[in-house]
Amino acid sequence: MAIQLSDHFTYGKLLRFTLPSVIMVIFTSIYSVIDGLFVANFAGATPFAAVNIVWPFIMIVSAFGFMLGSGGSALVAKTLGESHSYKANRIFSMLIYITLTIGAVFAVAGLFLLKPILLAFGVEGKLLSDSMLYARILFPAVPALMLQVIFQSFTVTAERPKLGLFVTVFAGVLNFILDILFIAVWGWGLAGAAYATAASQVIGAVVPLLYFALPNKSLLHLGRTKLYMRALVKTCTNGASEFLTNISISLVGILYNYQMLRLLGEAGVIIYGIISYVNFIFLAAFIGYTVGCNPLVGFHYGAGNKDELKNLLRKSLRLIVIAALLLTFIAEVSAPLIAEIFIDDDDYDLLRMTVFAFRIYAVSFLLSGFNIYASGFFTALNNGLISAVISFSRTMIFECLCVLLLPLILGVNGIWLAITVAEIMALCISIFFIKKMRGRYGY
Repeated sequence: MAIQLSDHFTYGKLLRFTLPSVIMVIFTSIYSVIDGLFVANFAGATPFAAVNIVWPFIMIVSAFGFMLGSGGSALVAKTLGESHSYKANRIFSMLIYITLTIGAVFAVAGLFLLKPILLAFGVEGKLLSDSMLYARILFPAVPALMLQVIFQSFTVTAERPKLGLFVTVFAGVLNFILDILFIAVWGWGLAGAAYATAASQVIGAVVPLLYFALPNKSLLHLGRTKLYMRALVKTCTNGASEFLTNISISLVGILYNYQMLRLLGEAGVIIYGIISYVNFIFLAAFIGYTVGCNPLVGFHYGAGNKDELKNLLRKSLRLIVIAALLLTFIAEVSAPLIAEIFIDDDDYDLLRMTVFAFRIYAVSFLLSGFNIYASGFFTALNNGLISAVISFSRTMIFECLCVLLLPLILGVNGIWLAITVAEIMALCISIFFIKKMRGRYGY
C-alpha cells in the first residue's frame, strides 16, 4: 500500500518513505566522486585538482536549485495540506519554469566570469587551463543540474519518491559507464569526465520533466501558470537556508583550497578534494533523510496536526543519533581504504597525510546530522529565517572563521579540525531554536 503524506508514521514507515531520498542524494553526490576517481587514476594529479577547483563554483550556481526545491516543496506541501491542490500545482509549475530560466542565465554568465575569478585566486598555468576545460563543458549543463536538484524535492512531495530514486540511480549508473568509456577506454581525460557528468545531469532533469509534463497519477502536474510573486518570495525565504548552505559550502571550499595552496601547495588541494568528495557522501545520508522528511512536516503543519509534528521530530532525532554513530565509526575505520582509492600506493606521504586529515575531519559526522535536520525542519515549517540563521551560522560564519583562525594556532591540523568546532557552535544554535519555537509550533 502506498504511503501518503497524511499518514501517521512509525519508524518503519518513516524509513521506507525517506530511504529513496537518502539513496537519491547519495547517488547524486557520487557523480563528482566518480569523476574524481577516474580523473585521479587516469588523467593525473593536476586535472584532479582542476575538478576540485571548479566544482565549488558549479555548486554556487546550483544553490538556486536547492533553494527553489526545498523552499518550494515546503510551500507546495503546506498548500496540499490545506487542501488547495489546484494552487499547489500552479506554484509547482511556476517554480520549474523559473528554474529553467535562471539556469540558462547562469550557464552563460559562468562561462564569461569564471576565468577572471580563478586568476584572482592565483590559479595559473596548466591548472588554469584544465580548470577552464572542465568548466566550459559543465556550465552549459547547469540548467539541467538545477532541474535535477529541484525534482529531488518535488518527487517526494508528489508522493513519488521512488521515481526520484530511479532517475537518480539511472543517471548515476550512466555517469559511471560513460566515465569508463570516455576516460578509461577512449582516453578523453578531463574532458571525458566533464561530458559524462553533463550527460548524467541532463538525463536526471529530462526524465522527471517529461513525467510531470505528461498525464500522471501523482499529486503534482506541470501545466499553465502565472507569476505568483508572494509564493515566489515565500519559496525563496523558505529555501534561504538551503541556498545559504550551498553557497557557504562552496565559498568555504574555495577558502579551503586557498589555504591549502598557501600551506601545502597542490598536494593540499588534492587532500581536501578527497575529503570533500567523501564528506558529501557521508552527509548525503542526513541530507537525504531531511529532504524525504520535510514534505511530511510541511503537510502536517499545513493540516494543523501537532501530534504528528511531535512524532516526526522525536523519531527523527533518535534516528539521527544512530546514523551519526554508525557513519562516524565507518569513516574512521575506512579512512585508509578511502585514501588508497584516490592515491597511488607509491605516494606514501600523501596517503599518510590524507588518512590523518580525514580521521580528524570525520569527527564532525557526530554532530552535522543534527544541524542539517534542524535547518531543514524549520524550512518545512515555512520559517525560512530561523533555518537560514542555523545554516548561515554553521558554514559561512563558524566554519570560515575556524578555517581562517585555527591554522594560526594549530597549523594545517587546524584546517581539518575547523569543521568539528564549527558544528559544535552550530549545534548550540540549533538546540536553542528547537526549544524556543516549541510553543509556537506545538511539536
